[in-house]
Amino acid sequence: MSPAFVEEDSDDPRPPPPERAQGDAPNLVTPRGARLIDEEIGRIEAALAAGLDAKDEAALRLELRYWTARRASAQLRAPDRAARAAGFGARVTIERGGLVNVVEIVGEDEADSARGRIGWTSPLARALEGAEAGDTVELATGDGPEAVKVLDVAPGGAG
Repeated sequence: MSPAFVEEDSDDPRPPPPERAQGDAPNLVTPRGARLIDEEIGRIEAALAAGLDAKDEAALRLELRYWTARRASAQLRAPDRAARAAGFGARVTIERGGLVNVVEIVGEDEADSARGRIGWTSPLARALEGAEAGDTVELATGDGPEAVKVLDVAPGGAG
């Protein structure tokens, strides 16, 4: 039988998984986002100190490299308490498709749509950038443009 069809046991380790992408945009973070990064690094370091098998350790070291790089590249931005226009750190009340929602514009790693936190690089956050209460912005969607009305802009609570 050809050696190409014979499965051999090998002591060679599997290649490591690929690094997580960092993205090209600046790594803007709120004070809350910076704390979350530090907490994640602490959690991973504690897990590594506990001792794991090689496979689990490799996965955690990969995550640790990601979060350490994110902390190193973080550009801390506190919400502007005087801002009247939507932007990073703002909490924006919008009407979209007949529904009223509140979104907070935060760093990419802090985004959590279930909690109303959207990354500042998201299409909705980009559409809202600079909008004030009473403005209507256009959001590009797969079905065509969608009107989003800005009802209120306030400082976010991501501090």
